[in-house]
Amino acid sequence: MRKISLSPVAFLWLLLQLAGCQPSGKPISGAKPEIGATGRKGMVVSAHPEASRIGLEILRKGGNAYDAAVATGFALAVAYPVAGNIGGGGFLVYRKQDGEAGTLDYREKAPGAATKNMYLDAQGNVVKDASTLGHLAVGVPGAVAGMVAMHEKLGSLPWAQVVQPAIDLAQKGVVLTEREARMLNNDKEDFIKANKFATHLVREAPWQKGDVLPLQELARTLERIRDRGQKGFYEGETADLLVQEMRRGGGIISHQDLKDYRSVWRPAITGSYRGYKVISMPPPSSGGIALLQLLNMMEPYDLKEWGWQQANTVHVMVEAQRRVYADRASYLGDPDFIKVPVGNLLDPAYLRSRMTTLDMEKATPSTQVQEGKLLARESDQTTHYSIVDQWGNAASVTTTLNGGYGSKVVVEGAGFLLNNEMDDFSVKPGVPNMFGLIGGEANAIAPGKRMLSSMTPTILEKDGQLFMVVGTPGGSTIITSVFQAILNVVDHGMGMQQAVAAPRFHHQWLPDVVQPEARALAAPVREALQKKGHALRNRSDYGAVDGILKRKDGTWEGGADPRGDDTALGY
Repeated sequence: MRKISLSPVAFLWLLLQLAGCQPSGKPISGAKPEIGATGRKGMVVSAHPEASRIGLEILRKGGNAYDAAVATGFALAVAYPVAGNIGGGGFLVYRKQDGEAGTLDYREKAPGAATKNMYLDAQGNVVKDASTLGHLAVGVPGAVAGMVAMHEKLGSLPWAQVVQPAIDLAQKGVVLTEREARMLNNDKEDFIKANKFATHLVREAPWQKGDVLPLQELARTLERIRDRGQKGFYEGETADLLVQEMRRGGGIISHQDLKDYRSVWRPAITGSYRGYKVISMPPPSSGGIALLQLLNMMEPYDLKEWGWQQANTVHVMVEAQRRVYADRASYLGDPDFIKVPVGNLLDPAYLRSRMTTLDMEKATPSTQVQEGKLLARESDQTTHYSIVDQWGNAASVTTTLNGGYGSKVVVEGAGFLLNNEMDDFSVKPGVPNMFGLIGGEANAIAPGKRMLSSMTPTILEKDGQLFMVVGTPGGSTIITSVFQAILNVVDHGMGMQQAVAAPRFHHQWLPDVVQPEARALAAPVREALQKKGHALRNRSDYGAVDGILKRKDGTWEGGADPRGDDTALGY
Protein backbone atom coordinates (compact mmCIF):
# COMPACT_ATOMS: atom_id res chain seq x y z
CA MET A 1 0.00 0.00 0.00
CA ARG A 2 1.36 3.45 -0.97
CA LYS A 3 1.98 5.74 1.98
CA ILE A 4 0.26 9.13 1.66
CA SER A 5 1.72 12.14 3.48
CA LEU A 6 -0.67 14.96 4.36
CA SER A 7 -0.07 18.37 5.91
CA PRO A 8 -2.05 19.12 9.10
CA VAL A 9 -4.46 21.34 7.14
CA ALA A 10 -4.93 18.72 4.44
CA PHE A 11 -5.44 16.03 7.09
CA LEU A 12 -8.17 18.13 8.72
CA TRP A 13 -9.71 18.73 5.31
CA LEU A 14 -9.68 15.00 4.61
CA LEU A 15 -11.50 14.23 7.85
CA LEU A 16 -14.13 16.84 7.05
CA GLN A 17 -14.62 15.49 3.55
CA LEU A 18 -14.91 11.90 4.76
CA ALA A 19 -17.53 13.09 7.21
CA GLY A 20 -19.45 14.56 4.28
CA CYS A 21 -19.19 18.16 5.39
CA GLN A 22 -17.26 21.35 4.91
CA PRO A 23 -15.90 23.46 7.80
CA SER A 24 -19.30 25.18 7.96
CA GLY A 25 -20.87 21.82 8.78
CA LYS A 26 -23.05 21.75 5.64
CA PRO A 27 -23.19 18.68 3.38
CA ILE A 28 -21.23 18.70 0.15
CA SER A 29 -23.54 18.75 -2.84
CA GLY A 30 -22.37 16.35 -5.54
CA ALA A 31 -18.98 15.87 -3.89
CA LYS A 32 -16.28 14.14 -5.88
CA PRO A 33 -13.59 11.82 -4.49
CA GLU A 34 -11.00 13.37 -2.20
CA ILE A 35 -8.22 12.57 -4.68
CA GLY A 36 -9.02 13.36 -8.30
CA ALA A 37 -8.45 11.23 -11.38
CA THR A 38 -4.82 10.24 -11.82
CA GLY A 39 -2.77 9.38 -14.86
CA ARG A 40 0.87 8.81 -15.66
CA LYS A 41 0.83 9.85 -19.31
CA GLY A 42 -1.85 12.47 -19.78
CA MET A 43 -4.87 14.25 -18.31
CA VAL A 44 -7.88 16.21 -19.57
CA VAL A 45 -10.21 18.14 -17.27
CA SER A 46 -13.19 19.95 -18.76
CA ALA A 47 -16.75 21.02 -18.01
CA HIS A 48 -18.41 18.07 -19.76
CA PRO A 49 -17.72 14.31 -19.71
CA GLU A 50 -18.06 13.98 -23.50
CA ALA A 51 -15.55 16.77 -24.09
CA SER A 52 -13.07 15.22 -21.65
CA ARG A 53 -13.54 11.83 -23.31
CA ILE A 54 -12.85 13.25 -26.76
CA GLY A 55 -9.77 15.11 -25.55
CA LEU A 56 -8.39 11.99 -23.90
CA GLU A 57 -8.99 9.92 -27.05
CA ILE A 58 -6.86 12.39 -29.02
CA LEU A 59 -4.06 12.03 -26.45
CA ARG A 60 -4.29 8.23 -26.63
CA LYS A 61 -3.99 8.39 -30.42
CA GLY A 62 -0.68 10.21 -30.13
CA GLY A 63 -1.91 13.77 -30.29
CA ASN A 64 -0.28 16.39 -28.13
CA ALA A 65 -1.91 18.71 -25.59
CA TYR A 66 -2.79 21.26 -28.29
CA ASP A 67 -4.44 18.71 -30.59
CA ALA A 68 -6.47 17.66 -27.57
CA ALA A 69 -7.24 21.29 -26.72
CA VAL A 70 -8.69 21.90 -30.19
CA ALA A 71 -10.72 18.69 -30.07
CA THR A 72 -11.98 19.47 -26.56
CA GLY A 73 -12.86 23.03 -27.54
CA PHE A 74 -15.01 21.95 -30.48
CA ALA A 75 -16.58 19.18 -28.38
CA LEU A 76 -17.61 21.74 -25.76
CA ALA A 77 -19.24 23.80 -28.52
CA VAL A 78 -21.46 20.77 -29.10
CA ALA A 79 -21.96 19.27 -25.65
CA TYR A 80 -21.97 22.40 -23.48
CA PRO A 81 -24.00 25.09 -25.28
CA VAL A 82 -24.36 27.30 -22.21
CA ALA A 83 -20.66 28.25 -22.49
CA GLY A 84 -18.85 26.02 -25.00
CA ASN A 85 -18.74 27.88 -28.25
CA ILE A 86 -17.73 28.69 -31.77
CA GLY A 87 -19.67 31.95 -31.48
CA GLY A 88 -17.50 33.45 -28.74
CA GLY A 89 -13.80 33.65 -27.97
CA GLY A 90 -11.12 32.84 -25.44
CA PHE A 91 -7.52 32.60 -24.35
CA LEU A 92 -4.81 29.93 -24.35
CA VAL A 93 -1.82 29.84 -22.03
CA TYR A 94 0.64 27.18 -23.14
CA ARG A 95 3.88 25.69 -21.87
CA LYS A 96 5.77 23.29 -24.12
CA GLN A 97 7.85 20.40 -22.83
CA ASP A 98 11.05 22.41 -23.39
CA GLY A 99 9.80 25.25 -21.16
CA GLU A 100 8.75 27.64 -23.93
CA ALA A 101 5.61 29.46 -22.84
CA GLY A 102 3.24 31.94 -24.41
CA THR A 103 -0.37 32.87 -24.96
CA LEU A 104 -2.94 33.09 -27.73
CA ASP A 105 -5.57 35.82 -27.63
CA TYR A 106 -8.72 34.97 -29.56
CA ARG A 107 -10.96 37.35 -27.64
CA GLU A 108 -13.94 38.80 -29.52
CA LYS A 109 -13.76 42.27 -31.08
CA ALA A 110 -16.17 45.17 -31.38
CA PRO A 111 -17.66 45.33 -34.90
CA GLY A 112 -16.50 48.07 -37.25
CA ALA A 113 -19.83 49.90 -36.87
CA ALA A 114 -19.59 49.98 -33.05
CA THR A 115 -19.59 53.36 -31.32
CA LYS A 116 -18.60 54.46 -27.84
CA ASN A 117 -22.16 55.37 -26.79
CA MET A 118 -24.07 52.72 -28.74
CA TYR A 119 -25.89 51.43 -25.66
CA LEU A 120 -26.98 54.84 -24.33
CA ASP A 121 -30.32 56.59 -24.92
CA ALA A 122 -30.76 60.22 -25.85
CA GLN A 123 -30.40 61.22 -22.21
CA GLY A 124 -27.12 59.33 -21.84
CA ASN A 125 -28.59 56.49 -19.78
CA VAL A 126 -27.77 52.83 -20.38
CA VAL A 127 -30.55 51.08 -22.34
CA LYS A 128 -31.69 48.00 -20.40
CA ASP A 129 -30.55 44.66 -21.92
CA ALA A 130 -29.10 46.31 -25.04
CA SER A 131 -25.55 45.05 -24.31
CA THR A 132 -26.61 41.66 -22.91
CA LEU A 133 -29.63 40.28 -24.81
CA GLY A 134 -30.08 40.06 -28.57
CA HIS A 135 -28.17 40.80 -31.74
CA LEU A 136 -26.66 44.18 -30.85
CA ALA A 137 -24.82 42.62 -27.87
CA VAL A 138 -22.64 40.40 -30.10
CA GLY A 139 -18.93 40.89 -30.63
CA VAL A 140 -17.07 39.43 -33.62
CA PRO A 141 -16.38 35.79 -32.65
CA GLY A 142 -12.77 34.63 -32.27
CA ALA A 143 -13.07 30.99 -31.19
CA VAL A 144 -12.61 29.32 -34.58
CA ALA A 145 -9.70 31.58 -35.54
CA GLY A 146 -8.11 30.69 -32.21
CA MET A 147 -8.49 26.95 -32.70
CA VAL A 148 -7.01 27.23 -36.20
CA ALA A 149 -4.02 29.30 -35.02
CA MET A 150 -3.41 27.01 -32.05
CA HIS A 151 -3.34 23.94 -34.28
CA GLU A 152 -1.18 25.54 -36.97
CA LYS A 153 1.55 26.55 -34.51
CA LEU A 154 1.39 23.86 -31.84
CA GLY A 155 -0.63 20.88 -33.09
CA SER A 156 0.70 17.64 -34.58
CA LEU A 157 -2.25 15.59 -35.88
CA PRO A 158 -4.14 16.45 -39.08
CA TRP A 159 -6.74 19.22 -38.65
CA ALA A 160 -9.63 17.04 -39.81
CA GLN A 161 -8.76 14.39 -37.24
CA VAL A 162 -9.11 16.78 -34.30
CA VAL A 163 -12.37 18.36 -35.55
CA GLN A 164 -14.16 15.16 -36.58
CA PRO A 165 -15.03 13.85 -33.08
CA ALA A 166 -17.13 16.98 -32.39
CA ILE A 167 -18.93 16.47 -35.73
CA ASP A 168 -19.71 12.86 -34.80
CA LEU A 169 -21.04 14.02 -31.43
CA ALA A 170 -23.24 16.70 -33.02
CA GLN A 171 -24.65 14.26 -35.58
CA LYS A 172 -25.89 11.85 -32.93
CA GLY A 173 -27.02 14.64 -30.58
CA VAL A 174 -26.09 15.31 -26.98
CA VAL A 175 -27.78 13.56 -24.07
CA LEU A 176 -28.70 16.23 -21.52
CA THR A 177 -27.64 16.02 -17.92
CA GLU A 178 -30.05 17.15 -15.22
CA ARG A 179 -28.14 20.41 -14.85
CA GLU A 180 -28.19 21.14 -18.60
CA ALA A 181 -31.93 20.44 -18.87
CA ARG A 182 -32.61 22.81 -15.97
CA MET A 183 -30.51 25.60 -17.51
CA LEU A 184 -32.26 25.32 -20.88
CA ASN A 185 -35.66 25.47 -19.19
CA ASN A 186 -34.63 28.48 -17.11
CA ASP A 187 -33.65 30.49 -20.21
CA LYS A 188 -36.59 29.47 -22.42
CA GLU A 189 -38.25 32.92 -22.40
CA ASP A 190 -35.01 34.68 -23.31
CA PHE A 191 -34.44 32.28 -26.23
CA ILE A 192 -37.92 33.10 -27.51
CA LYS A 193 -37.38 36.85 -27.03
CA ALA A 194 -33.96 36.97 -28.72
CA ASN A 195 -34.72 34.85 -31.80
CA LYS A 196 -36.98 35.42 -34.78
CA PHE A 197 -37.47 31.69 -35.38
CA ALA A 198 -38.08 28.53 -33.33
CA THR A 199 -34.61 27.42 -32.22
CA HIS A 200 -33.53 23.90 -31.37
CA LEU A 201 -33.03 25.01 -27.76
CA VAL A 202 -36.76 25.55 -27.17
CA ARG A 203 -39.58 23.03 -27.16
CA GLU A 204 -43.12 22.90 -25.81
CA ALA A 205 -42.49 20.40 -23.01
CA PRO A 206 -39.72 21.11 -20.49
CA TRP A 207 -36.36 19.51 -21.18
CA GLN A 208 -35.53 16.57 -18.95
CA LYS A 209 -32.41 14.61 -18.05
CA GLY A 210 -31.77 12.03 -20.77
CA ASP A 211 -33.38 14.02 -23.59
CA VAL A 212 -31.29 14.35 -26.76
CA LEU A 213 -30.53 17.84 -28.04
CA PRO A 214 -30.68 17.83 -31.88
CA LEU A 215 -27.61 19.42 -33.46
CA GLN A 216 -27.64 18.60 -37.18
CA GLU A 217 -27.19 22.21 -38.31
CA LEU A 218 -24.21 22.61 -35.96
CA ALA A 219 -22.73 19.39 -37.38
CA ARG A 220 -22.85 20.86 -40.90
CA THR A 221 -21.22 24.09 -39.66
CA LEU A 222 -18.41 22.07 -38.08
CA GLU A 223 -17.97 20.13 -41.33
CA ARG A 224 -17.32 23.41 -43.15
CA ILE A 225 -14.72 24.30 -40.51
CA ARG A 226 -13.15 20.84 -40.87
CA ASP A 227 -12.94 21.20 -44.65
CA ARG A 228 -11.93 24.86 -45.01
CA GLY A 229 -10.40 25.84 -41.68
CA GLN A 230 -10.79 29.52 -40.82
CA LYS A 231 -12.46 30.29 -44.14
CA GLY A 232 -15.10 27.67 -43.29
CA PHE A 233 -16.41 30.02 -40.60
CA TYR A 234 -15.39 33.59 -41.49
CA GLU A 235 -16.24 33.30 -45.18
CA GLY A 236 -18.68 31.35 -47.33
CA GLU A 237 -21.97 29.81 -46.15
CA THR A 238 -21.43 30.15 -42.40
CA ALA A 239 -20.43 33.81 -42.71
CA ASP A 240 -23.47 34.45 -44.92
CA LEU A 241 -25.79 32.85 -42.36
CA LEU A 242 -24.22 34.85 -39.50
CA VAL A 243 -24.52 38.19 -41.32
CA GLN A 244 -28.10 37.39 -42.34
CA GLU A 245 -28.84 36.71 -38.68
CA MET A 246 -27.36 40.07 -37.74
CA ARG A 247 -29.53 41.90 -40.28
CA ARG A 248 -32.61 40.00 -39.15
CA GLY A 249 -32.24 41.13 -35.55
CA GLY A 250 -30.60 44.55 -35.80
CA GLY A 251 -27.01 43.43 -35.19
CA ILE A 252 -24.02 45.17 -36.76
CA ILE A 253 -21.42 42.46 -37.58
CA SER A 254 -20.54 42.58 -41.28
CA HIS A 255 -18.82 40.26 -43.73
CA GLN A 256 -15.78 42.53 -43.52
CA ASP A 257 -15.68 42.22 -39.73
CA LEU A 258 -15.58 38.43 -40.06
CA LYS A 259 -13.02 38.39 -42.85
CA ASP A 260 -10.71 40.77 -40.94
CA TYR A 261 -10.71 38.87 -37.65
CA ARG A 262 -7.31 37.53 -36.52
CA SER A 263 -6.18 35.95 -33.27
CA VAL A 264 -2.97 37.30 -31.69
CA TRP A 265 0.01 35.53 -30.09
CA ARG A 266 1.15 37.51 -27.05
CA PRO A 267 3.98 37.05 -24.54
CA ALA A 268 2.78 35.57 -21.26
CA ILE A 269 2.59 37.54 -18.02
CA THR A 270 5.03 35.87 -15.63
CA GLY A 271 5.96 36.24 -12.00
CA SER A 272 6.72 34.18 -8.93
CA TYR A 273 5.06 33.14 -5.70
CA ARG A 274 6.95 31.41 -2.91
CA GLY A 275 9.43 29.98 -5.38
CA TYR A 276 6.87 28.88 -7.99
CA LYS A 277 6.92 30.48 -11.42
CA VAL A 278 3.47 31.72 -12.46
CA ILE A 279 2.59 31.97 -16.18
CA SER A 280 -0.70 33.67 -17.02
CA MET A 281 -2.68 35.72 -19.54
CA PRO A 282 -1.76 39.34 -20.41
CA PRO A 283 -4.22 42.08 -21.48
CA PRO A 284 -6.83 42.24 -22.86
CA SER A 285 -7.33 39.86 -19.96
CA SER A 286 -7.10 41.52 -16.58
CA GLY A 287 -6.60 38.07 -15.08
CA GLY A 288 -2.85 37.56 -15.28
CA ILE A 289 -1.92 41.00 -13.94
CA ALA A 290 -4.54 40.84 -11.17
CA LEU A 291 -3.51 37.31 -10.16
CA LEU A 292 0.17 38.25 -9.90
CA GLN A 293 -0.71 41.40 -7.96
CA LEU A 294 -2.72 39.34 -5.48
CA LEU A 295 -0.01 36.69 -5.06
CA ASN A 296 2.70 39.32 -4.62
CA MET A 297 0.61 41.08 -1.99
CA MET A 298 0.23 37.79 -0.08
CA GLU A 299 3.90 36.85 0.00
CA PRO A 300 4.80 38.78 3.21
CA TYR A 301 2.05 37.01 5.18
CA ASP A 302 2.27 33.53 6.72
CA LEU A 303 -1.02 32.18 5.44
CA LYS A 304 -0.01 28.61 6.25
CA GLU A 305 0.53 29.49 9.88
CA TRP A 306 -2.74 31.42 10.11
CA GLY A 307 -4.64 28.55 8.46
CA TRP A 308 -7.07 28.03 5.60
CA GLN A 309 -10.10 30.38 5.70
CA GLN A 310 -9.22 31.69 9.14
CA ALA A 311 -10.03 35.31 9.98
CA ASN A 312 -6.57 36.83 9.40
CA THR A 313 -6.08 34.86 6.17
CA VAL A 314 -9.42 35.96 4.74
CA HIS A 315 -8.94 39.55 5.92
CA VAL A 316 -5.66 40.13 4.09
CA MET A 317 -6.95 38.33 0.97
CA VAL A 318 -10.04 40.56 0.87
CA GLU A 319 -7.99 43.72 1.45
CA ALA A 320 -5.72 42.79 -1.46
CA GLN A 321 -8.70 41.97 -3.68
CA ARG A 322 -10.38 45.34 -3.16
CA ARG A 323 -7.16 47.16 -4.13
CA VAL A 324 -6.51 45.03 -7.20
CA TYR A 325 -10.04 45.40 -8.58
CA ALA A 326 -9.80 49.17 -8.14
CA ASP A 327 -6.66 49.11 -10.32
CA ARG A 328 -8.45 46.89 -12.84
CA ALA A 329 -11.20 49.46 -13.31
CA SER A 330 -8.79 52.28 -14.20
CA TYR A 331 -5.74 50.87 -15.94
CA LEU A 332 -6.66 47.78 -17.96
CA GLY A 333 -7.94 47.43 -21.50
CA ASP A 334 -6.94 46.26 -25.00
CA PRO A 335 -3.15 46.76 -25.38
CA ASP A 336 -3.63 47.31 -29.11
CA PHE A 337 -5.57 50.50 -28.28
CA ILE A 338 -4.15 51.80 -24.99
CA LYS A 339 -0.83 51.60 -23.18
CA VAL A 340 -1.36 49.22 -20.24
CA PRO A 341 1.24 49.98 -17.51
CA VAL A 342 2.05 46.31 -16.88
CA GLY A 343 5.49 46.88 -15.35
CA ASN A 344 4.20 49.55 -13.01
CA LEU A 345 1.23 47.47 -11.87
CA LEU A 346 3.52 44.54 -11.06
CA ASP A 347 6.31 46.59 -9.48
CA PRO A 348 6.92 45.07 -6.02
CA ALA A 349 7.42 48.53 -4.52
CA TYR A 350 4.07 49.66 -5.91
CA LEU A 351 2.31 46.58 -4.54
CA ARG A 352 3.91 47.06 -1.12
CA SER A 353 2.68 50.64 -1.14
CA ARG A 354 -0.84 49.48 -1.93
CA MET A 355 -0.86 47.39 1.26
CA THR A 356 0.60 50.04 3.60
CA THR A 357 -2.93 51.15 4.48
CA LEU A 358 -3.86 47.63 5.61
CA ASP A 359 -5.11 47.51 9.21
CA MET A 360 -5.21 43.94 10.55
CA GLU A 361 -8.03 44.92 12.93
CA LYS A 362 -10.19 46.89 10.55
CA ALA A 363 -11.60 46.55 7.03
CA THR A 364 -10.81 49.38 4.61
CA PRO A 365 -14.08 50.79 3.16
CA SER A 366 -13.96 50.57 -0.63
CA THR A 367 -15.05 54.21 -0.78
CA GLN A 368 -11.57 54.99 0.57
CA VAL A 369 -9.83 52.78 -2.03
CA GLN A 370 -9.12 54.15 -5.48
CA GLU A 371 -6.65 53.06 -8.13
CA GLY A 372 -3.06 53.32 -6.97
CA LYS A 373 -0.69 56.08 -7.97
CA LEU A 374 1.77 54.26 -10.18
CA LEU A 375 5.42 54.55 -9.29
CA ALA A 376 6.94 55.26 -12.67
CA ARG A 377 -17.72 40.62 -15.46
CA GLU A 378 -18.34 37.72 -17.40
CA SER A 379 -21.11 35.28 -16.40
CA ASP A 380 -20.38 32.14 -14.51
CA GLN A 381 -21.02 30.48 -17.88
CA THR A 382 -17.55 30.82 -19.25
CA THR A 383 -15.77 27.45 -19.43
CA HIS A 384 -12.22 26.30 -18.77
CA TYR A 385 -10.25 23.17 -19.59
CA SER A 386 -6.77 22.01 -18.61
CA ILE A 387 -4.70 19.45 -20.53
CA VAL A 388 -1.29 17.78 -20.09
CA ASP A 389 0.13 15.22 -22.54
CA GLN A 390 2.67 12.38 -22.27
CA TRP A 391 5.57 14.67 -23.23
CA GLY A 392 4.78 17.33 -20.63
CA ASN A 393 3.17 19.90 -22.93
CA ALA A 394 0.42 21.82 -21.15
CA ALA A 395 -2.61 23.83 -22.30
CA SER A 396 -4.70 26.06 -20.06
CA VAL A 397 -7.71 27.31 -22.03
CA THR A 398 -10.59 29.54 -20.98
CA THR A 399 -13.33 30.39 -23.47
CA THR A 400 -16.63 32.21 -23.14
CA LEU A 401 -19.88 33.46 -24.57
CA ASN A 402 -19.97 35.86 -21.58
CA GLY A 403 -23.47 35.34 -20.14
CA GLY A 404 -25.10 31.93 -19.97
CA TYR A 405 -25.91 31.06 -23.62
CA GLY A 406 -24.38 34.44 -24.52
CA SER A 407 -26.79 36.83 -26.25
CA LYS A 408 -29.32 33.93 -26.49
CA VAL A 409 -29.19 34.45 -30.27
CA VAL A 410 -28.88 31.30 -32.42
CA VAL A 411 -27.63 31.69 -36.01
CA GLU A 412 -30.50 30.32 -38.07
CA GLY A 413 -29.33 27.53 -40.36
CA ALA A 414 -25.95 27.22 -38.59
CA GLY A 415 -27.05 25.97 -35.18
CA PHE A 416 -24.69 27.86 -32.85
CA LEU A 417 -25.13 30.57 -30.24
CA LEU A 418 -23.57 34.02 -30.36
CA ASN A 419 -21.84 35.82 -27.49
CA ASN A 420 -22.88 38.97 -25.61
CA GLU A 421 -19.31 40.12 -25.02
CA MET A 422 -20.02 43.76 -25.82
CA ASP A 423 -21.20 44.06 -22.22
CA ASP A 424 -17.59 43.50 -21.10
CA PHE A 425 -16.70 46.96 -22.41
CA SER A 426 -17.34 49.98 -20.23
CA VAL A 427 -20.74 50.65 -21.77
CA LYS A 428 -20.69 53.86 -19.73
CA PRO A 429 -17.63 54.59 -17.56
CA GLY A 430 -18.51 54.23 -13.89
CA VAL A 431 -21.63 52.11 -14.57
CA PRO A 432 -21.29 48.42 -13.57
CA ASN A 433 -21.67 45.65 -16.15
CA MET A 434 -23.73 42.47 -15.67
CA PHE A 435 -21.20 41.24 -13.08
CA GLY A 436 -21.10 44.48 -11.12
CA LEU A 437 -17.65 45.35 -12.46
CA ILE A 438 -16.87 49.04 -12.85
CA GLY A 439 -14.92 50.14 -15.91
CA GLY A 440 -13.25 53.32 -17.13
CA GLU A 441 -12.12 55.01 -20.33
CA ALA A 442 -9.38 52.41 -20.87
CA ASN A 443 -12.09 49.86 -21.65
CA ALA A 444 -14.45 52.11 -23.63
CA ILE A 445 -16.01 50.75 -26.85
CA ALA A 446 -14.13 51.36 -30.12
CA PRO A 447 -14.38 49.65 -33.52
CA GLY A 448 -12.11 46.61 -33.75
CA LYS A 449 -11.20 46.77 -30.05
CA ARG A 450 -11.09 43.74 -27.76
CA MET A 451 -13.13 44.07 -24.56
CA LEU A 452 -11.47 43.57 -21.17
CA SER A 453 -11.78 40.10 -19.67
CA SER A 454 -11.29 38.44 -16.30
CA MET A 455 -10.33 35.06 -17.78
CA THR A 456 -7.20 33.74 -16.04
CA PRO A 457 -5.85 30.54 -17.61
CA THR A 458 -2.66 29.85 -15.67
CA ILE A 459 0.30 27.45 -15.47
CA LEU A 460 2.76 27.05 -12.58
CA GLU A 461 6.31 25.69 -12.65
CA LYS A 462 8.29 24.31 -9.72
CA ASP A 463 12.08 24.03 -10.03
CA GLY A 464 11.82 24.50 -13.80
CA GLN A 465 9.30 21.68 -14.21
CA LEU A 466 5.59 21.78 -15.01
CA PHE A 467 3.67 21.75 -11.71
CA MET A 468 0.07 22.92 -12.15
CA VAL A 469 -2.43 23.87 -14.87
CA VAL A 470 -5.52 25.72 -13.66
CA GLY A 471 -8.38 28.02 -14.59
CA THR A 472 -12.11 28.55 -14.18
CA PRO A 473 -15.23 30.26 -15.47
CA GLY A 474 -17.05 32.69 -13.20
CA GLY A 475 -17.07 36.22 -14.65
CA SER A 476 -15.62 38.68 -12.18
CA THR A 477 -14.96 35.81 -9.74
CA ILE A 478 -12.50 34.07 -12.08
CA ILE A 479 -9.46 35.91 -10.74
CA THR A 480 -10.22 35.27 -7.08
CA SER A 481 -11.13 31.62 -7.74
CA VAL A 482 -7.80 30.89 -9.46
CA PHE A 483 -6.05 32.86 -6.70
CA GLN A 484 -7.65 30.69 -4.01
CA ALA A 485 -6.95 27.43 -5.87
CA ILE A 486 -3.24 28.31 -6.02
CA LEU A 487 -3.12 29.26 -2.33
CA ASN A 488 -4.97 26.05 -1.44
CA VAL A 489 -2.17 24.01 -3.01
CA VAL A 490 0.93 26.12 -2.30
CA ASP A 491 0.11 27.46 1.18
CA HIS A 492 -2.39 24.96 2.54
CA GLY A 493 -1.07 21.66 1.19
CA MET A 494 -4.19 20.52 -0.65
CA GLY A 495 -4.27 18.18 -3.63
CA MET A 496 -5.87 19.28 -6.88
CA GLN A 497 -9.30 17.82 -6.21
CA GLN A 498 -9.34 19.28 -2.71
CA ALA A 499 -8.25 22.67 -4.03
CA VAL A 500 -10.98 22.96 -6.68
CA ALA A 501 -13.75 21.60 -4.44
CA ALA A 502 -12.96 23.84 -1.47
CA PRO A 503 -15.62 26.50 -0.78
CA ARG A 504 -14.70 30.01 -1.96
CA PHE A 505 -15.34 33.69 -1.24
CA HIS A 506 -15.08 36.78 -3.42
CA HIS A 507 -14.56 40.53 -3.15
CA GLN A 508 -14.20 42.89 -6.12
CA TRP A 509 -13.87 46.41 -4.64
CA LEU A 510 -17.43 47.40 -5.59
CA PRO A 511 -19.92 46.42 -4.31
CA ASP A 512 -18.11 46.60 -0.95
CA VAL A 513 -19.15 43.19 0.34
CA VAL A 514 -17.44 39.84 0.92
CA GLN A 515 -19.39 37.19 -0.98
CA PRO A 516 -18.84 33.70 0.48
CA GLU A 517 -20.48 30.55 -0.78
CA ALA A 518 -22.86 29.17 1.85
CA ARG A 519 -20.33 26.46 2.75
CA ALA A 520 -17.41 28.87 3.07
CA LEU A 521 -16.17 30.53 6.26
CA ALA A 522 -17.07 28.90 9.57
CA ALA A 523 -19.39 30.86 11.87
CA PRO A 524 -16.63 32.08 14.24
CA VAL A 525 -14.64 33.34 11.24
CA ARG A 526 -17.66 35.21 9.89
CA GLU A 527 -18.17 36.84 13.28
CA ALA A 528 -14.51 37.86 13.48
CA LEU A 529 -14.63 39.39 9.99
CA GLN A 530 -17.79 41.32 10.79
CA LYS A 531 -16.12 42.72 13.91
CA LYS A 532 -13.34 44.01 11.65
CA GLY A 533 -15.98 45.84 9.61
CA HIS A 534 -16.45 43.46 6.67
CA ALA A 535 -19.96 43.15 5.28
CA LEU A 536 -20.81 39.56 4.27
CA ARG A 537 -23.49 38.41 1.85
CA ASN A 538 -23.83 34.76 0.87
CA ARG A 539 -23.93 33.86 -2.80
CA SER A 540 -24.71 30.60 -4.55
CA ASP A 541 -21.84 28.30 -5.51
CA TYR A 542 -19.87 29.81 -8.37
CA GLY A 543 -17.16 28.98 -10.87
CA ALA A 544 -15.91 25.57 -11.92
CA VAL A 545 -12.16 25.36 -11.32
CA ASP A 546 -10.55 22.61 -13.39
CA GLY A 547 -6.89 21.88 -12.73
CA ILE A 548 -4.05 19.39 -13.07
CA LEU A 549 -1.30 18.95 -10.47
CA LYS A 550 2.00 17.06 -10.58
CA ARG A 551 2.06 14.63 -7.66
CA LYS A 552 5.18 13.62 -5.76
CA ASP A 553 5.19 10.19 -7.43
CA GLY A 554 5.35 11.82 -10.88
CA THR A 555 1.71 11.15 -11.83
CA TRP A 556 -0.84 13.81 -12.69
CA GLU A 557 -3.91 14.49 -10.56
CA GLY A 558 -6.90 16.03 -12.29
CA GLY A 559 -9.25 18.09 -10.17
CA ALA A 560 -12.78 18.49 -11.57
CA ASP A 561 -15.00 20.98 -9.77
CA PRO A 562 -18.06 19.29 -8.21
CA ARG A 563 -20.10 22.45 -8.74
CA GLY A 564 -20.79 21.32 -12.33
CA ASP A 565 -20.68 18.25 -14.56
CA ASP A 566 -16.90 18.70 -14.83
CA THR A 567 -14.90 15.56 -15.51
CA ALA A 568 -11.22 14.64 -15.17
CA LEU A 569 -9.89 11.74 -17.22
CA GLY A 570 -6.32 10.47 -17.27
CA TYR A 571 -4.37 7.50 -18.58
